[in-house]
Amino acid sequence: MSLYECVFIARQDISTPQVETLTEELSNIITQGGGSVSKKEYWGLRNIAYRVKKNRKGHYVLLNIDAPSAAVKEMERQMSINEDVLRTLTIRVEELEEGPSAMMQSKSRDDRPRRGEGDDRPRRDDREDRPRRDREPRRMEGGE
Repeated sequence: MSLYECVFIARQDISTPQVETLTEELSNIITQGGGSVSKKEYWGLRNIAYRVKKNRKGHYVLLNIDAPSAAVKEMERQMSINEDVLRTLTIRVEELEEGPSAMMQSKSRDDRPRRGEGDDRPRRDDREDRPRRDREPRRMEGGE
């Protein structure tokens, strides 16, 4: 049997439990075909780079699969029929990743330093405390 990674994007207007049900249905297709799904990761509702079938967001799901190619082809066929699935990508890999994927390991926005933290530059409101330089009005060129 071969090892595969499959990522699919489901429509934004279905709920998270519906996405989990869809994931279970796809896993059952693999197990009925003589394979196994070693990891299922729900990456959440994320923005899509461009509109896909009038959707700007989608539910992303990763599946790590150990199955014969016939089972994977049947799963891909079922995904192409299902209207809730916007896009799929299935690739054959040499070995499956253990632990969380790179998407799950990435830092969330809350962990990043906020803009200006640790920054010693003066703020706009700090600059208002400084005395203003008096400037002479600009002279018009042309002899006036």
